[in-house]
Amino acid sequence: MTTEQLPPRRIGIVTAVTVLVFALDVLTKVLVVATLEGREPVRVLGGAVYLQLIRNPGAAFSLASGLTWLLALIAIGVVVAIIWIARKLRSKAWAVGLGLVLAGALGNLVDRIFREPAVLRGHVVDFVSVFAPDGRIWPVFNVADSAIVVGAVLIVILTLLGRDYDSAGPPADRLPDDATREGRE
Repeated sequence: MTTEQLPPRRIGIVTAVTVLVFALDVLTKVLVVATLEGREPVRVLGGAVYLQLIRNPGAAFSLASGLTWLLALIAIGVVVAIIWIARKLRSKAWAVGLGLVLAGALGNLVDRIFREPAVLRGHVVDFVSVFAPDGRIWPVFNVADSAIVVGAVLIVILTLLGRDYDSAGPPADRLPDDATREGRE
């Protein structure tokens, strides 16, 4: 496929998804801190979901609780890598997946930078617990965590289907420029 035949770059999709999901993450965290601080868990959907403010110094399942600074540095690396890849994106689905992961990484990174106890050691605001309060059945999470998981699952599915981030279809559907030119001659 020649350059003229490639689909347009998809940086706008990455940007739109990132801005929308990041804004939703920040808004929900502000609301949760303002309304759930010091309160008992709020039971929703007959106990299928509980809303409860938890300040998490670690990652999922409270892993790496003493390494918050390392989690912040990893998030910075993820953000930089996605921004670098986004310039080459031509797949809409990859753009959505990477936008979700970028928004989630930024959402939790902002907490780690600006929340107590200190810069690069801030605790992430989590507030959704499923099937029981306090994360007894599943770790308490937030919008950013959900975005990371959904984006990562989408990217894995695209990879398994052979969809490249820089093309419209599977690699087998594309030919190198030389082979394409030879086929037309």
